[in-house]
Formats: sequence, structure tokens, C-alpha cells
Amino acid sequence: MLRLGVNIDHVATIRNARGTPWPDPLRAARIAQEAGADGITAHLREDRRHISDADIDALMANLQLPLNLEMAATAEMQAIALRHRPHAVCLVPEKREERTTEGGLDVAGNEAYLAEFIAPLRDAGCRVSLFIGHEPAQIEAAARIGAAVVELHTGAYCDFDTEGQHAARDTELKGLAHGADLAAELGLEVHAGHGLTFETVGPIAALKPIAELNIGHFLIAESVFLGLGGAVQHMRHCMEKARK
Repeated sequence: MLRLGVNIDHVATIRNARGTPWPDPLRAARIAQEAGADGITAHLREDRRHISDADIDALMANLQLPLNLEMAATAEMQAIALRHRPHAVCLVPEKREERTTEGGLDVAGNEAYLAEFIAPLRDAGCRVSLFIGHEPAQIEAAARIGAAVVELHTGAYCDFDTEGQHAARDTELKGLAHGADLAAELGLEVHAGHGLTFETVGPIAALKPIAELNIGHFLIAESVFLGLGGAVQHMRHCMEKARK
């Protein structure tokens, strides 16, 4: 079954806009669980713009679903992950000035550093995932350094769809399909995410090598209208329909 990981970062974004305790990301995680989510994703950014250290503490202490901790490949974040030992650690590129993650991690260009970086995380029992583009060189490098999972960046595919650039969207989808096939052939578990909506999730969910989708901003946005539980349930419906 195709798994759904719900990213709760932007529940914290809303909370932080007013500096209040509400809405609570842990409560959002529990609602997502009740609605059928298979896991929870939270990105602890270096600038703490949304998820905080206290949020990670609360999620690790109370969450019943597996936690996927997204983070940059820095010594600070490695120490936090080793202290908490979440189910999964997903390494992502991070720039202070970006509004959201703008591309995949350059594994091929930083192979030695990343191989050394992920070794203690693996030894601590964390499943290490790398958030990358679908380029074969990046996927092959991820396999060489011993990652368990690659998460393919679907942002460009979604952007092309939103902009009505259908030829470019279809080309990007083919690239994602080829990347998913290659990753599976190399023994990597394949995830995907970034920018997915009810309208764009179908073709990605239909790619058989993909085991998990991680979706956040759109679900939090739709929760204004459907409630978070309703948004999660409808996304799962779209995924299951496409997979069938």
C-alpha cells in the first residue's frame, strides 16, 4: 500500500505568526493519524522558522506514528537526530533566504561528506533518506553512500502543472518515473513529495516503485476548508484511486 506522510511544518508557521501556543503541531499530528496518515514529517530548520526544538521533543514523546525528521546536513542537526533517534531522517538542502526547499540535495557533489555524515545516523537505527532530484547521478550516489531511501523532489512537476506548461510537466513526470525505476533497481526505497495537490498527486501515486508520499503545505491549506482530517482523507482517496 502506498503510504502517506503528513508534513505538519505549516501548522507551526500559523502558530508562530502570532506567537501563541495555537495551533499545536502535535494535535495536528494526532488528527492526521486518526484520518489515516501513516507517518508524520517535520522539518527542523536551522532558523527555526516553523517547527521548534520543543515540537520535536513533544512529537518524540507522544507521537504513535513514525516521525520523519527533515533536516540539513549540519553538525547541529546531526546531534539533535542522534539524541532523539527518530524513525527516519531525511536530509534536505537548506538556504536561509528560500521560502521553501528549492531543489534536491547534491549528493554526487558531496559524496564523501554525506557518506561520513549519515554513518552514525544509520548506526543509531535511523532510516536515512535523501531528498534529491531524479537525475541518475544523484540516485546512484545515494545508493553508493548507503542511504536507505531517496525522496524524489516533485516540485518542478507541480509548478509546471500550475503554470499550464503541460509539455514540460509531462517531461518532468517521465524523468521522475525513470528515476523511481532506477532507485528501485539499486535497492533504494523510493518516496516522493513537494507541492503535491489533489490534482497533481495521481500521476505520481501511479508510479509503482514509489512507496510513500510526503505532503504538507497543500494539506494544511485545504484544512481551512475541509478540516485537517478531511483533507488527509481526501488525499488518501486520490492516492488509492491512482494506485488502483
